[in-house]
This record gives sequence, structure tokens and C-alpha cells, in this order.
Amino acid sequence: MHILSRSEEIVLLAIWKLNDRAYGITIRDQVFDDTGYDWSIGAIYAPLHRLEKKALVETLKGQPLPERGGRSRVYYTVTDEGKKALQEIKRVTDSIWLGAPDLGLEQA
Repeated sequence: MHILSRSEEIVLLAIWKLNDRAYGITIRDQVFDDTGYDWSIGAIYAPLHRLEKKALVETLKGQPLPERGGRSRVYYTVTDEGKKALQEIKRVTDSIWLGAPDLGLEQA
């Protein structure tokens, strides 16, 4: 089983949420929506490349777009192994928080 870093978890979950619309900018936007933090595009691509290397995501080249000078977008999809990694990281997160005392901080 692959142990995910926090950035890999956030990016992989963003791809899962975006389904067939996951490419660099939409992933970055989803990460911002989920975390409230504005990640640079480089901060998105570093974990993306690691996820691809671990075979947790696959890439698919889209059709060339006229507004991008004929360049194609690279779309990302979560593999079955990626889904298993997400299930495992959720199980681990739930487990480590189980029974933790209240932090005593009020929600803003």
C-alpha cells in the first residue's frame, strides 16, 4: 500500500472530485476551494508527478485548443490503486483522530 504525503492526498482527492475535468488549473482551483490556500501551479505538479510515478493517477491528452496555441491539456484520472490509497488514507486519518481529546478551540 502506498502511504501518501498530505499534498499528494489533497491533489489526489481533488482529481477524484473533478472526475473527467481534472487538469492543472482545475486541480489548483479545487485545492484552493478545499483548503483555502492558494497553491502555486508548481506546488500542484510536484505531487502530481509523484502520484503518476506511483501509478495512482493516469494521464490522458486532450484535443489541441486554439486559445493555447494548439497545445493539448493533460487530464488526470484516479486509478484503482489511487482509489485504494484514498480509502487507506481516510481510514488512517479517522483512526488517528478517534479518541483524541477536544482541542478546546472554538470554531470561527
